Amino acid sequence: MKQHSLFTTLKKLRGNPRGVVFSEPLWGIPFNLYAPYVSVYMLALGLKDQQIGLIVSVSWGFQVVLALLSGMLTDKLGRRRTTLIADILSWSVPALISALAQNFWYFLAAGVINSIWRVSNISWNCLLVEDADQSQLADIFTWIYIANILVGFIAPLTAAFIGVFSLVPTMRGLYGFAAVMFTVKAFVTYRTTKETQQGEVRMHETRHQNGLEILKEYKGVLNILLHSPKTLYTAGILLVLGISSMISGSFWAVIVTEKLHVPPQTLAYFPFVKSTAMLFFFFVVTPRLSRMHFKLPLVLGFLGYMVSQLFLVTAPNQGYVFLFVNVILEACCFAAVEPLIDRMMVLTIDPQERARIQSIMFMFTILITSPFGWIAGTLSGINRNLPFILNIVLFAVGAWLAALAGRDSQKESAADAQKGS
Repeated sequence: MKQHSLFTTLKKLRGNPRGVVFSEPLWGIPFNLYAPYVSVYMLALGLKDQQIGLIVSVSWGFQVVLALLSGMLTDKLGRRRTTLIADILSWSVPALISALAQNFWYFLAAGVINSIWRVSNISWNCLLVEDADQSQLADIFTWIYIANILVGFIAPLTAAFIGVFSLVPTMRGLYGFAAVMFTVKAFVTYRTTKETQQGEVRMHETRHQNGLEILKEYKGVLNILLHSPKTLYTAGILLVLGISSMISGSFWAVIVTEKLHVPPQTLAYFPFVKSTAMLFFFFVVTPRLSRMHFKLPLVLGFLGYMVSQLFLVTAPNQGYVFLFVNVILEACCFAAVEPLIDRMMVLTIDPQERARIQSIMFMFTILITSPFGWIAGTLSGINRNLPFILNIVLFAVGAWLAALAGRDSQKESAADAQKGS
């Protein structure tokens, strides 16, 4: 019997991709235990919708600066060392603060420090892909998602804990557990990887440069980015996904509990359903999508996202059927869209300047995205549906950008075929 292509790739993983993929559950387990309840935890400690939105926006403001510095730090310190330091600062420390939180200021401090994940995002990505077999990229990114999906099945444990200990004590315990696990994950990743070839080159090239000198070179890197339409399309789609993810991550639990009056202890069952739908999609549908041009799967994915939001905003009081359709649709669209975008990022970015191009892309993405936390919080204060109506508009823009990117890619392929003949 022929083995599934994903399992074939997993068995063949070596070096950095193996170390990064196999250590990912150490982050995913604690994150998936507390993530569905973050906003509800904040509300339980007295925060308002606008304060939750403000925390998100302030943290994203800090991410602008950190995204700009991330390429420089990754080149200067190396992919591996930067990932270790930034992972501990951005995940372990904020988890500990959140475990001890008493009011708005604790969460604001945790949000600001968590912004450092923008640095590790660049270094971790470089560590994963730079020495990887390019033909395995789609499957590698799929396994990263699967690793975090599988641990999502433990999310219902949180509901059981809340039933016994109540919400706030449970969240404090889960955040304390997360602080330990995030630290373990950072060191395991460090010990099971090595510096990439491009990382060694950039460390050598920047060893006598200070940070300011490296940052001055960003003008030339920005010019490379602006003259690459394929990369700009990818950046636009990332922007759409970033804003919509911020809105859903911050306010999905709010609309479900406050408007639809779903009991907080049932929230953990939705990630379980979402994980099941994603796994089915990844193993059954994704291998077929990988043989197609990216245009149709991306456009359909964004249209599916729009429909999922419509089910959410039209759901009746305790409308579980509507919510499950919303969750399942989002899961399938995520599984279709995210690995394609990750692969597009790798293939459309100049590999010699990967760290700095990504840092510039993310800096502008964050700069544009950061006000939307406050905007979404204000909209939610007026009407719980409004943030998700905004999501519908964003996903329509994403479908349009995917169509444009696909059209240009198909034209380029046709031109290359004519040249070859």
